[in-house]
Amino acid sequence: MRFLIPILFFVTSLRAQAPLQLALLKYNGGDWYSNPTSLTNLARFCNSNLGTSFDPDYATVEVGSAEIFNYPFLHMTGHGNVLFSDAEAENLRNYLIGGGFLHVDDNYGMDPYIRVAMKKVFPELEMIELPFEHPVFHQLFEFRNGLPKIHEHDGKPPQAFGLFREGRLVFLYTYECDLGDGWEDPEVHNDPEEKRQQALRMGANLIQFVFMQ
Repeated sequence: MRFLIPILFFVTSLRAQAPLQLALLKYNGGDWYSNPTSLTNLARFCNSNLGTSFDPDYATVEVGSAEIFNYPFLHMTGHGNVLFSDAEAENLRNYLIGGGFLHVDDNYGMDPYIRVAMKKVFPELEMIELPFEHPVFHQLFEFRNGLPKIHEHDGKPPQAFGLFREGRLVFLYTYECDLGDGWEDPEVHNDPEEKRQQALRMGANLIQFVFMQ
């Protein structure tokens, strides 16, 4: 297992040692690959604004693989079904208990599936909506009203839900927000630059919080 706690990776990154990689989680059931440029752009934005040294070439890891333990931050997205086998759920649980972090961004349509999948991972935990006062919204960039609304989807307000284990946020689910679409190359989505910057800033806040909590 490469990491003990995420802060070790953040400190190493700030000292400009070997570049770290963010990782995209590959799972069964849905289009896990739907935002191919998102993590590259987020890594570059964090390098420019947080002083990190992420490798823009992110890794792709399968949820049941031991490879997930090589990466302190996993990102997952898609539009529909999410299926975790018993072995995959146990592997992900061990990863999150061991110090890893999972961010799931609903690209529209994941909601009923990711809730069931994560209940399999942590049957004893309940998703809690993060209040606007939570530190993840108040890192380098201020988001006094919580998550930014990047894409309309069903027109509902964006919400951030978390799983806390022994006081540590191990999982964040961003719903009705679509940060990942905002991280993509500008030509992929016809979004105003202001929206794209909001998404990247919120992503940087998440990275900063996760690696320092």
